[in-house]
Amino acid sequence: MSPDASASPLPEHPKPLTEIMGDSASPSALGRLSRTITQKGRSPKLKERRKAMPLLRSALEALKNHDYEAGSALVLQSLEHDRTSGLGWHILAIAQEKMRNYGNALSAYEAALKLLPDEMHIAADLGRLAQKLGYNEIAEKLLLKALAHNPGSVEITNNLACLQRDRGDYGSAIETVRNLLTIDPTSALLWNTLGSILSDQGEMEQAVTFYDEALRLDPDFSKALYNRANARQALGDSVQALADIEEALSRVTDPLEIDTINMAKSMTQIFTGRLREGFETYEVRFSRNLDSSVHFVTTGRRWQPHDELAGAKLIVFGEQGLGDEVMFFSVVPDLLRALGPDGHLTLAIERRLAPLFQRSFPQVTIVAHHSVKFEGRVARKAIFDGPEPQFDLWAPVGSLWQRFRQNVSDFGDAKPFLIPPPDRVAHWRNVLADLGPEPKVGVVWKSLVMDGMRARYFSSFQLWERVLRVPGLTFVNLQYGDVSAELEHARNSGLTIWSPPGIDLKDDLDDIAALGVALDLIVGQPNATTNIASASGASYWGLATPDDWTCFGTRDRFPMYGGARALFAEGFGRWESVMDQLTREITEWASSKTRNVA
Repeated sequence: MSPDASASPLPEHPKPLTEIMGDSASPSALGRLSRTITQKGRSPKLKERRKAMPLLRSALEALKNHDYEAGSALVLQSLEHDRTSGLGWHILAIAQEKMRNYGNALSAYEAALKLLPDEMHIAADLGRLAQKLGYNEIAEKLLLKALAHNPGSVEITNNLACLQRDRGDYGSAIETVRNLLTIDPTSALLWNTLGSILSDQGEMEQAVTFYDEALRLDPDFSKALYNRANARQALGDSVQALADIEEALSRVTDPLEIDTINMAKSMTQIFTGRLREGFETYEVRFSRNLDSSVHFVTTGRRWQPHDELAGAKLIVFGEQGLGDEVMFFSVVPDLLRALGPDGHLTLAIERRLAPLFQRSFPQVTIVAHHSVKFEGRVARKAIFDGPEPQFDLWAPVGSLWQRFRQNVSDFGDAKPFLIPPPDRVAHWRNVLADLGPEPKVGVVWKSLVMDGMRARYFSSFQLWERVLRVPGLTFVNLQYGDVSAELEHARNSGLTIWSPPGIDLKDDLDDIAALGVALDLIVGQPNATTNIASASGASYWGLATPDDWTCFGTRDRFPMYGGARALFAEGFGRWESVMDQLTREITEWASSKTRNVA
């Protein structure tokens, strides 16, 4: 169990529907096991094995009837008679996997493969489960071993390509898929996977072409419909995206697929400004069918949108990443008005935000939340110095938007809701003034996590050169993480980006808020820093991808922050035009600031 596991994110863009293929309890897989039991039953056996075999037959029948708990119990009895039965461990692994006891299933698969090292279907099953649980290095070794034994397997090829895609090794992923498509170009599954690889890199137009081919080969392929909807949404075609989503929903019966597709539906609805519908649909994130769902551990009853809040003792949990947590908590002033003078609000938030929120809302109890992850499941609770109080109601913060943000007009004029420390604001204003009279512009250009899908949401640093060459401005580094390569590149290009001394741009959130307010302007892609600064009242111009849901149906602003503009890129990876726009507008802005000073 690992501490501080992140709660389920509201992603920039939905990931492709899980394409890890294979069902260890499929009719063909269970049929193969049934034949193996029959063959072993004809061979001379030790007394212990003769006792185990009928139990294995009964366990297998239970699995065929989807009674995995009974099957697990029966196979455990068989293993009491013969613990060296690789077949028994394999059946136990299947039963445990279908019960979602993934840790037990992993151990049982490992035991089965150790006893039956030449059974490549066990290696494939173990690799698939290891991949699902994030043990990618182990999974790749097992899948490569299984694929070498069965090079024409669409299922294993697909799973290996998905693993390579998810770790950002796109070249290997494409090569893995193409190797088999060259031999057999009729696999809709592999065309769909190839589309997902291109989509992951932001090549949405080409991804749509591959999804179209998958659907030509299999018109009922719901995964390809869902994935094409995501690509179309990323291209700004919300109408066709919703049409694909509704069509996909009409064709699926698997609860996991239904919930995953509904997550994409919520994103599309929010993006188009249909906030009431979107946030109602977004409640699907707590479905137990989704491995990313979060369980909140607290007292009281879960809040519902129709519940009366006046006079209630309410605890609200932060969720998603740091930047999203700040954004969602913009409803706190609305919430305090609804609770009234007799109610009390407790916020369970990211630990680093506690001082900033306590200063901003002195009447609110601020505590840190803590998460643990076990076998792919996340549980989150609030940390109190003493016993946890008894609350009337509790809510994840995103759920509150069902009531307080049903339309874009509900944002109003979006006043700042966070208060940075005044002495630090004064400090940074003095420090910045010492740099000279030019306007001071903070710059951010990436997120701390830049692997896989996230990289497509940020322009290359080289494209910032045209902005950084605008005369009459002092540029200030606000980028957290390791930026030594980018700053060296800037120096070698004759550019100056001043780095503020004595501040940890990742963890000193009070100081980040103060510095953001002291600056004249902040520009760059949205991240935790820009959310904190904007919530504190900083002026911010954000570079947005075509599917940026945080604009909530607008095309020129981030409505949760009054001083935040949005400049949209024309497409994924097409940053040149928006960087040109930013360069023109910041040049005009700099000139106006100079005239005003004069």
